[in-house]
Amino acid sequence: MAEKVAKKKKTKIAMARGKRKEAIARATVREGKGLVRINDISIDALQSPFIRQIITEPLRFIDAAQSAKIDVRVTVRGGGVMGQAQAARTAIARAVAAHFGDDLRKRMIEYDRSLIVEDPRRVEPKKFKGPKARARFTKSYR
Repeated sequence: MAEKVAKKKKTKIAMARGKRKEAIARATVREGKGLVRINDISIDALQSPFIRQIITEPLRFIDAAQSAKIDVRVTVRGGGVMGQAQAARTAIARAVAAHFGDDLRKRMIEYDRSLIVEDPRRVEPKKFKGPKARARFTKSYR
């Protein structure tokens, strides 16, 4: 009954959430091998280089040696492709800032405030007297 229990090395884990329109992203940053995965798919497997650039933008604030030592895992649900990309960008930026400290957060806000701060705009709901949110039915006399 005298079993040896291996002590687990404590790794620093930072979690954050990002929203854009209907998309919600949750990012986890931990010490690792430099992997970036979106919904369990590698970032390199994404088709669009523009979307890949949007998602990896917060990782450019840390040097290559540090980015090779962290794993980023993002889960995104809801919304469209661009909304999901921008939500993932915000979630990654917040998690990386929490992992590396306050100085990085200040540098991100100076560069682009929308990296850290979510866009509060949402779609306006349709009203009962019209075809869309603001448009009204027109009367025709023909």
